[in-house]
Amino acid sequence: QVQLVESGGGLVQPGGSLRLSCAASLSIFGDYNMGWYRQAPGKQRELVATITSRGIANYADSVKGRFTISRDNAKKTVYLQMASLKPEDTAVYYCNADRVYYRAYWGQGTQVTVSS
Repeated sequence: QVQLVESGGGLVQPGGSLRLSCAASLSIFGDYNMGWYRQAPGKQRELVATITSRGIANYADSVKGRFTISRDNAKKTVYLQMASLKPEDTAVYYCNADRVYYRAYWGQGTQVTVSS
């Protein structure tokens, strides 16, 4: 059974940093495009950042220059380094694994709260 397990969320002050991790039990992790999404209360889930199987990253405009997505295929883990955090970054952050012609997988989510 495939599992994506996020960690690293928490409470941080505005301007602070956090690093999220997502460990995946995918048999061929390197073939999957990985992504981070987030959902704030009362809002739809939105894309934050993705990284392709070849390591090409893409970001939502709202996080460009502040967030960095990366992956370690040997550890089957994807990361989201978040800096200069703002209260509007508060949300549950979800990890996603996607591969053409295969089903997508989601993690259970990790809460990020940015507040003073």
